[in-house]
Amino acid sequence: MSHYGEVYQSWKDDPQTFWAKAAEGIDWSKPWDKVFDESQGVYGRWFTGAKCNTAYNCLDRHVAGGRAEQAALIYDSPVTGEIRSYSYAELLDEVAAFAAVLKKHGAGKGDRVIVYMPMIPEAAIAMLACARIGAVHSVVFGGFAANELATRIDDAAPKLIVSASCGIEPGRIVKYKPLLDEAIELSREKPSACLIFQREMETAALQEGRDFNWAEEVAAAKAAGEKAECAELEATDPLYILYTSGTTGEPKGVLRDNGGHMVALKWTMSAVYGIEPGEVYWAASDVGWVVGHSYIVYAPLLHGCTTILFEGKPIGTPDAGVFWRIIEQHKVAALFTAPTAFRAIKKEDPEGKLIGDYDLSGFRTLFLAGERADPDTLQWAEDKLQVPVIDHWWQTETAWAIASNPVGLGLLPVKHGSPTVAMPGYDIRILDESAQEVATGETGAISVKLPLPPGCLPTLWKKDQRFRESYLEAYPGYYQTADAGYVDEDGYIYVMSRTDDIINVAGHRLSTGGMEEVLASHPDVAECAVMGIADRLKGQIPVGLLVLNAGVERDVSEIEREAVLLVREKIGPVAAFKTAITVKRLPKTRSGKVLRGTMRKIADGESWKMPATIDDPLILDEITEMLKSRGIAH
Repeated sequence: MSHYGEVYQSWKDDPQTFWAKAAEGIDWSKPWDKVFDESQGVYGRWFTGAKCNTAYNCLDRHVAGGRAEQAALIYDSPVTGEIRSYSYAELLDEVAAFAAVLKKHGAGKGDRVIVYMPMIPEAAIAMLACARIGAVHSVVFGGFAANELATRIDDAAPKLIVSASCGIEPGRIVKYKPLLDEAIELSREKPSACLIFQREMETAALQEGRDFNWAEEVAAAKAAGEKAECAELEATDPLYILYTSGTTGEPKGVLRDNGGHMVALKWTMSAVYGIEPGEVYWAASDVGWVVGHSYIVYAPLLHGCTTILFEGKPIGTPDAGVFWRIIEQHKVAALFTAPTAFRAIKKEDPEGKLIGDYDLSGFRTLFLAGERADPDTLQWAEDKLQVPVIDHWWQTETAWAIASNPVGLGLLPVKHGSPTVAMPGYDIRILDESAQEVATGETGAISVKLPLPPGCLPTLWKKDQRFRESYLEAYPGYYQTADAGYVDEDGYIYVMSRTDDIINVAGHRLSTGGMEEVLASHPDVAECAVMGIADRLKGQIPVGLLVLNAGVERDVSEIEREAVLLVREKIGPVAAFKTAITVKRLPKTRSGKVLRGTMRKIADGESWKMPATIDDPLILDEITEMLKSRGIAH
């Protein structure tokens, strides 16, 4: 039996007591004056007056408490063939030494440090070292374009930049140093130094006086016995800035504090993920994204787990069985990844034959998030893996799940297409354009009644007013998620699309997500995307793009015709769905989000800018040609 209902009600009845109890899972050097102080910040601040340190809670207390020899971090890199494990004691030594290097180069409490790294252990070490001395890290996805990196340098004004000589993609080496040099050249703000980790497959040229070799600096610190101690920080002091693309083109620096972040993440490991200290937890993401911050680096270590840092892809490194190899080899209890990873695996191995090559008997739960998990992909994973598959929903801004099926509180019945129910801390309301609640089952703007719970952003870096405009002003008293959806009679939340993906067809507001759900149910379709394109008669009409499963040899036009009929049958003629186009692949961000907005602009002949986070820019050329060949793009 799930006791979610009583736990959620206990939070609702007394939020302060609920979070004070959760905060007992964290070591504080000074307790808080107030659990929540509504007079502080933009909408209030959590654990005001408390003193703490995130790196201490991730490392030092576990070493002192008996976990010194337990594996803290396992690095598994099929692209280099290297596997390396760090115990809690070893990881603490590395972090303390690198923190001393950061201090030697002038970084201290409140200073910003940009981390521009591939998926190697040093990325996590750099983040934890910043947290140790109270410097504010801002991780930028390794290999990001120079001009995008420059905008982040100008906004964060970092004292130091930590980088590596290169990243590795399947079949190619991405040189980071030329991109970094160009970004510094472009930026107004200049770092005082750069610390460069040299990888053996690519040695970067270092600029004298500015660039320093990571390995040499750390070796010198260790030889001199230099280890940085943990700085005592306010719970409300910033831990990190993570930039998310703004609609204006200027990136938004989501700010995360120390105290509330630790409390929320530690609580989720047992309550949401059902994981015990000492178990192996794997988030197959990247440290450049919020999932990597929350569930590769911070939450598993706060909870005393072993975390896996994976440098590879779900397919092609070497095949669609790499996830199962890692689960067997490292005894993974829970995997958290994006639905797009599973769609890629399903496309390459539709029968799931590779799963049978591995012993997954210790694997308990699969978690999906980052974009809508279509029911077809969920059911495929359930059928093939024979474990609960949990779709949950959250955002860069929140740092943890807004809605989930909480494994640790007892699983609720699964409804495919829903990330289940609101987590304690989130009072979800569905609002119309005049900020009034809509009826059960009606689609509207998914909103969270203020205050936001611990862990969520208190504001944007140096931009309180932009924070208000972006998130709080549209619906006074609420946080605007910018997602659209509805709540059913059982309180289950359905996130159908971004509010700007709701299309208006002849006065009918329709969700592209609902149409995608139908298209994904076609047996030959591996993945799909629906976008609304301009139409003089109806305002907008939907166009569906289909990627077919590997090995499908049927006539493409027949599949497209079936897809159109499927939408007309399931959603009705009101959808005005008449066009399905088969494409080789869909353009996505590196985190797996489909770039519907960019494709819509191409189709409508509007000016568009190459998205900074795009995985492969050539895909947009392919899409443009395909749309032109069907008389859609101009």
